[in-house]
Amino acid sequence: MGNTVSCCVSPSGSPKLPRQLERLDDYQISTDLSDDTGPYLQHISDREVPDDLGFESNPSDHARASTIFLSKSQTDVRDRRKSNHINHVSPGLLSKKYSSCSTIFIDDSTVSQPNLKSTIKCVTLAIYYHIKNRDSDRSLDIFDEKLHPLSREKVPDDYCRTDPEHKLIYRFVRTLFSAAQLTAECAIVTLVYLERLLTYAELDICPSNWKRIVLGAILLASKVWDDQAVWNVDYCQILKDITVEDMNEMERHFLELLQFNINVPASVYAKYYFDLRSLADDNNLSFPLEPLSNERAQKLEAISRLCEDKYKDLSRAAIRRSFSADNLIGIRRSNAVLS
Repeated sequence: MGNTVSCCVSPSGSPKLPRQLERLDDYQISTDLSDDTGPYLQHISDREVPDDLGFESNPSDHARASTIFLSKSQTDVRDRRKSNHINHVSPGLLSKKYSSCSTIFIDDSTVSQPNLKSTIKCVTLAIYYHIKNRDSDRSLDIFDEKLHPLSREKVPDDYCRTDPEHKLIYRFVRTLFSAAQLTAECAIVTLVYLERLLTYAELDICPSNWKRIVLGAILLASKVWDDQAVWNVDYCQILKDITVEDMNEMERHFLELLQFNINVPASVYAKYYFDLRSLADDNNLSFPLEPLSNERAQKLEAISRLCEDKYKDLSRAAIRRSFSADNLIGIRRSNAVLS
């Protein structure tokens, strides 16, 4: 993205999605460099955090700060539980599966390999709570769907007053992820960038801008996370009526609003993953469970043995280093006395 020739402006498609595009004869590549570009570029980790961005308001940067979407969802969760208690509403049949002595149920979603369908459902539900429980309607023109429509269909006059349903948000994100062949990890990074944008730029995701903000976050997350990223021109084939110039401009504004901070620490990624699972539990979105088969059990046992051997090797190496440091020939081990 920082090079002159990048995937953001290339007229041809990326190698990830096969296609045939006509060559643009009038396309020109600018190689001029601005005079004010210095030889030194400060690293993102060396930049000072602005004073108005406190520790508690940056969940996308700090692992100990609570995520915004989870706090916004708690209001609805408490109201739903209170209403069910007052009206004596029965929870109904339990749909969640529990392990027993004869059967063990496990899901295939882990922090390193999340389940794609379930993760997209949770991420879109988090976006839904962002829109529903927003504080105001602060936005920018670059994200306004009326000014920059994603399709040729006429935007309704009340587009800024009608909150989208969770199903609509899920279909929009699922279509992009399916067509661009994106992963579940990319969905989590998308949510991180979305909340970072709302915090840094002091914006609100609302009915008038949610599609373009989500699209910009997906566009950036796919390039950061995936080594063979989807190019901007590919999204123009998924969303037929948007131009590559509009995509480039939106991506440039998105990066500027993020202050070019696209780093996602592992601790922040893990926090968002587990908070998404908590969101799923609060809203009865269960991850798919399957009985533990013999083949799966053998694989888990093999992985456990491999990890155990590694820890044994590390402990032996630690003991040898202590011998060398103390200049000892042997070591005496005394039996523990339990009283």
